[in-house]
Amino acid sequence: MLVGRVIDGRYHLRQVLARGGMGTVLLATDTRLDRTVAVKVMQNAAGGDQDFTTRLQAEARAAARLNHPNVVAVFDQGDDAGLLYLVMEYVPGHTLRDVISREAPLPPRRVLTLVEPLLLALSAAHDARIIHRDVKPENVLITPSGHVKVADFGLARAITARSQATTGVLIGSVSYLAPELVLNEGADARCDVYAVGAVMYEMLTGAKPHTGETPIQVAYQHVHADVPAPSTMVTGIPPYVDALVARATARDRDQRSADARVLLHQVRRVRSALEAGIVDDVELTQDLRLHRIVAAGSDDLLEASTPEAALATTVAGHDAYAGYDASDTIAATHVAAGPLVEPSPPYDAGYEATRTVTRDSSGIPTAPVDPARTRAAAGRQHRRGRRLLILALVVALVAAGLGWWFGVARYESAPDLVGLTLAQARTEGQQAGYTVDTGDEAYSETVARGSIVSTDPGPGGRILPDGTLTLTVSKGKERYPLPDLEGMSESEAESALTDIKAVIGQVDRKYSDSVDLGDVISMSLPVGRMIRPDTEVDLVVSKGRRPVDVVDYTGKSLKHAQAKLEKAGLEVKVERVHDDEVRKDEVMAQDPADGTAYKGDTVTLTVSDGPQPIEVPGVIGKNVDDATAILEAAGFKVKVEKERIHFGSNLVSRQSPGGGDEAPPGSTIVLRIV
Repeated sequence: MLVGRVIDGRYHLRQVLARGGMGTVLLATDTRLDRTVAVKVMQNAAGGDQDFTTRLQAEARAAARLNHPNVVAVFDQGDDAGLLYLVMEYVPGHTLRDVISREAPLPPRRVLTLVEPLLLALSAAHDARIIHRDVKPENVLITPSGHVKVADFGLARAITARSQATTGVLIGSVSYLAPELVLNEGADARCDVYAVGAVMYEMLTGAKPHTGETPIQVAYQHVHADVPAPSTMVTGIPPYVDALVARATARDRDQRSADARVLLHQVRRVRSALEAGIVDDVELTQDLRLHRIVAAGSDDLLEASTPEAALATTVAGHDAYAGYDASDTIAATHVAAGPLVEPSPPYDAGYEATRTVTRDSSGIPTAPVDPARTRAAAGRQHRRGRRLLILALVVALVAAGLGWWFGVARYESAPDLVGLTLAQARTEGQQAGYTVDTGDEAYSETVARGSIVSTDPGPGGRILPDGTLTLTVSKGKERYPLPDLEGMSESEAESALTDIKAVIGQVDRKYSDSVDLGDVISMSLPVGRMIRPDTEVDLVVSKGRRPVDVVDYTGKSLKHAQAKLEKAGLEVKVERVHDDEVRKDEVMAQDPADGTAYKGDTVTLTVSDGPQPIEVPGVIGKNVDDATAILEAAGFKVKVEKERIHFGSNLVSRQSPGGGDEAPPGSTIVLRIV
């Protein structure tokens, strides 16, 4: 059980975020720095593998070297009693997989908008000689504000180190695995390019480029089948977008973009064409398309017999992509139409007599072929073919030069202004010859308020010498004051937290005599504290008043019944009635008599007050015997007491209760005599 565990005495694992083939990603709190992080815990079986531990440590150090706005930062790595883990920046939001599941197929412009920051992150990695090797939609994280970050560089390997593929272990999702990894030919930056191309295909079509019943079948297709053109699945995709995907997913890695930065330049060219509303840019399509060199079978290059062959020769001549290997192309020989020329023997006087006579269909001899004229015609055709070939090469070189100039050479790399103050960035950009504009502001956890958090184009991006740099200025850390949630309903509290981009954490429900059912009793953080987005606020919510089981105390004494009911938290109301049969202070009835009540509710007890009192006759001054007879006749008992000074007259001097008072029948009347 990982949730609730504290690893290395520092990282408190709170919630499972995702599970994958290599391990589990959990939301955690760094108790030392009081910050939220993501912890990737490797599978238990890996803990005893010293080779894996050493490899993970090396890859964590490599990933920690990356410092880029589009890369999920790696903070720490460790081994807690055999439990291997990576500590990474926590990025709230969703993944590119969620976007594909909800929206695919996506419009091409949106696809390239999402791919560009992915390539910026990979460009930074490739510049540092680090490859990702597991590029997939699940590793592309998107914050609620739309910022894209790439995760899992902790499983990358520095290019200078020996490729993991040479060990016979495939690391990476099979749907995006480059053919050279399947064939155990080692990994370089171009395997990331292939994976990005496969991701682009899935975003454009909503389907993976290759499918199969088993991973082995999918891997086989990566090696032996080209990725289909997206336009075969979704109509309306321009040819140059098809060509971009084909270039990135070429099975021969020598024909792919050399690394993420080269692919980024190509993506930006395609995006510019899309934004301009160009349906078909032939030049751009030809620049991106995978080309084949047309070679002749001998030194005597003949004129191409078809326009397609001529075009193939031309585009092969101006394809300036580094590392292009002509040995992988299809060789073709095109033979121009014309007479068959045979070697002519030396002319001698006997030639006419010994030549072969050629006749037509009617048997009439035809004019002999003049060998000299035949050789002259062949020479002219040979020279014409050479001139056409030279012309085609010149045209190809000019086209390649123009394409190189307009597509690459005239652009510069945008400077890295991230982290500078606005004044510093503006000065550096203007000194470099660019027009500097200020765009929208954005929050940043790492860039101070007033400094530059990003630029468009980004660092290293393509920009004209007199182009425009748009700066995004940091608003500092995004923080909001926590409102007072006490007394709100649970839904009102959730809405108030949503307004400040916070969320409800753990909810504890308790009984309350003063807070209505469903309202907030208290919260885990003080009112007014400045909190970051996605902060979890724990709540205590009222379950209402505590229920009480009502016991019937009819027939019990008032004192006993009242004590028990008040101890249970109920209020007691007493109503007294006279009764000749029920003794005084005995409970005659109870309302409610049973069932469930709530603390603070009132229970009414009907209690006997004994028989109805009657008026006591007045007997003062009467003879004691007469007085006794009168009182007994009225239903009272009589007790006679002598006064301290007694004269023997036996006359009543006092009575209690007195005459005219009321007393219950059967009660005793005390008479005093003198």
